[in-house]
Amino acid sequence: MPIKQFLEAGQIVGTHGVRGEVRVQPWCDSPAFLARFGTLYFDEGRTPVRVKARPHQKIVLMALEGISTVQQAAVLRGKVLYLDRADVKLPEGSYFIQDLIGLRVVDADSGEDYGTLSEVSATGANDVYHIRTPRGIVLIPAVPSVVIDTDIAGGVMTIRPIKGMFDDAV
Repeated sequence: MPIKQFLEAGQIVGTHGVRGEVRVQPWCDSPAFLARFGTLYFDEGRTPVRVKARPHQKIVLMALEGISTVQQAAVLRGKVLYLDRADVKLPEGSYFIQDLIGLRVVDADSGEDYGTLSEVSATGANDVYHIRTPRGIVLIPAVPSVVIDTDIAGGVMTIRPIKGMFDDAV
């Protein structure tokens, strides 16, 4: 599975004030995570832009180099910002959601191929992985007792499902 160097980080959803700042909806763990970058990218990583950002409730307020008026900022509405994965150090056992989507999910003991990881939902306690199977979507908790190994480069997630988890797929 190819690993993308530039990852979608958020989308410009509007302007803020009259000095060209934009409001960004973060597609990361939190507004504070996105606000820590000094350089982000447009055009899937092809166009770097220096930024000064600060979290504000559930969004990020951002000043982009070269943008100084509300009119210039308004033109950017809807544009996606990307981050360079080289600028991020993830803790051991943590992954970018974009790297997880599309992984083949197999049983740790039998090798049975259950399907493909199609979505990740954040819950209060732990993330939940949505596995697309031939019989429908099965939800599995992203906890160490269930998720045994994640091999991003190999494109495979190995799990030990809770009894009955895949037998009851709808």
